[in-house]
Amino acid sequence: MKISTRGRYALRFMIDLAQHDSTEYTALKDISERQEISIKYLEQITSLLSKFGLLQSVRGPQGGYKLAKKPAEYTVGEILRITEGDLSPVACLAQTENTCPKRKDCPTLDLWSGLNKVINDYLNSKTLEDLVDSACAKKNIGYYI
Repeated sequence: MKISTRGRYALRFMIDLAQHDSTEYTALKDISERQEISIKYLEQITSLLSKFGLLQSVRGPQGGYKLAKKPAEYTVGEILRITEGDLSPVACLAQTENTCPKRKDCPTLDLWSGLNKVINDYLNSKTLEDLVDSACAKKNIGYYI
């Protein structure tokens, strides 16, 4: 499994929103400048995240984006699954039901199933708030919501 630029940028975007006043909408231009991510790329990310209800948005001069929930209510797994799709290490585990014709005799299926569980359990155990806290600790700053 390799997380693409879109997934990494989505996490940076969400952390940025969480670090700034959640009562106000934040302009994409401001986030673009702080994160050094093009506005065009952020528009693609915000479209996905908005579609799944992770963001609130307002158009116009005072418009922008803000989180739809508290940072503690978002998991990293949720954000990455929206932006990356399934996080399974092999294709046969990406479906709800494994339909691989070799699944009964596959000598590596248990390995991949275990890895899949570890990846998803780990990413689901980390919240956006955890990432914000970690970022703030590294910079020795506080944040407000």
